[in-house]
Amino acid sequence: MRRTGIALALLALALLVLACSMARPAPAVGSELPAPRVDARAYLVTNAVSGDVLVGKNANARLPIASLTKLMTVDVALQHLSLGQYVTVSAKAAEVGEESAGLKAGERIQVDDLVRAALIQSANDAADALADAASGGDRALFVSWMNKVAREIGLTRTHFVRPDGLDVRGHYSSARDLTRLAQWAMDLPIVRQDVRLRTSTISGGRRLTTWNDLLGVFPGVVGVKTGHTDDAGWCQVALLVRGGLQIYVTVLGSPSRSQRNHDLAALLRFALSRYELVEVVSARDPLSKVATEYGGPAVPVAALSSLRLPVRVDRPLVEKLVLPRTLPLPVRQGQGVGEVRVYSNGRLLGRRKLIAMRSVGKQSLLDKVGWYGSQTVHNLFGWI
Repeated sequence: MRRTGIALALLALALLVLACSMARPAPAVGSELPAPRVDARAYLVTNAVSGDVLVGKNANARLPIASLTKLMTVDVALQHLSLGQYVTVSAKAAEVGEESAGLKAGERIQVDDLVRAALIQSANDAADALADAASGGDRALFVSWMNKVAREIGLTRTHFVRPDGLDVRGHYSSARDLTRLAQWAMDLPIVRQDVRLRTSTISGGRRLTTWNDLLGVFPGVVGVKTGHTDDAGWCQVALLVRGGLQIYVTVLGSPSRSQRNHDLAALLRFALSRYELVEVVSARDPLSKVATEYGGPAVPVAALSSLRLPVRVDRPLVEKLVLPRTLPLPVRQGQGVGEVRVYSNGRLLGRRKLIAMRSVGKQSLLDKVGWYGSQTVHNLFGWI
């Protein structure tokens, strides 16, 4: 790493801070993969940790989204139902058809089972049963809740009409909005747990099987949701977690299941090629020196622990050392004196505590008098 500049800035409560900016040359780009050609109506690849958008096409286009809808359905239903609660399957839900968990009208079933069926099997009857149970059978009310949450979390290119995602006029979202929705849904522990399961079993011995073909095949993929209808084509939001990265890939409107899988894998490999795991801060490696009061010796400071981050190979880092201008005495070796912050593209990637690398005792009365005298002489000459 190369430090490219040092600036002084005011800290809160009028503390002066040292800000040391440091640019890191990008690693050799020979290992980078070119952006793949993707056969889909829209797609988007983002790093949820850094906020980087790596590649995309038609990311804001309003498109049918099939069962990706169920991420919102589950989230809204769980605002009104508890996982251990038993609910009754409505006749309307049992009759919805297409992808199904085999629910029967009048059946009593736990909400937890319905959530798993909706997320893993992408079962329409389970999604509709959740909506009916949460709203007392008022589907229009439930859909209004879905659209309200969409507005609250900033989904500006999204409108829901059905809780199951089956094709209907006016039901749409975008690759960008669905990426945001997936991140929102993954804040729920039950969603994080269920979407990484390839199979599961619910009441009645009914076996669920995921449509996410990358689970267990592409290392690091832990979700999130698939969908398919005639109008929407083959869709998916995939999440890869590896080495500090959280890569979301959203693909809408692939012509086939195999093409969707091929493109998702290619986009994930491309995303991984854009990062390199780097030790951006090394423990105990002196980063700067801080003066002590009364003209005492400067104290070297270093990070208490190392910081390893996945770093964009085409983007410099900026390191800022947040330190007081002068340390009061005495200083004890190992005491906290500030922190180092690492940024990329203006976004904080990580921070580490800074500690003093040596001890400095209190100054004697004679030392203090000498310092005040030298300061007085300096100021007098400055006035002259």
